[in-house]
Amino acid sequence: MPQPLRSCHTALVEGYVIEGHVPADAIHALLDQRPDALGLAVPGMPIGSPGMEMGDQSEPFEVILWTGTGTNVFARY
Repeated sequence: MPQPLRSCHTALVEGYVIEGHVPADAIHALLDQRPDALGLAVPGMPIGSPGMEMGDQSEPFEVILWTGTGTNVFARY
């Protein structure tokens, strides 16, 4: 996982690396679409992402698709 995409948790789900506080619906979309990629990442620990809830507070964040040679925004929350 490239340094800019690293976070606090890493999982392997059906061959994809899931890094950080990635929402479950993004993981389900990944598994439905099966893109040619290495995984998804939510860099850092954005407020409002799964496991980082703080009441009504939230901040926008992006789920990044990591292909091994580059990145793309997979989803925005």
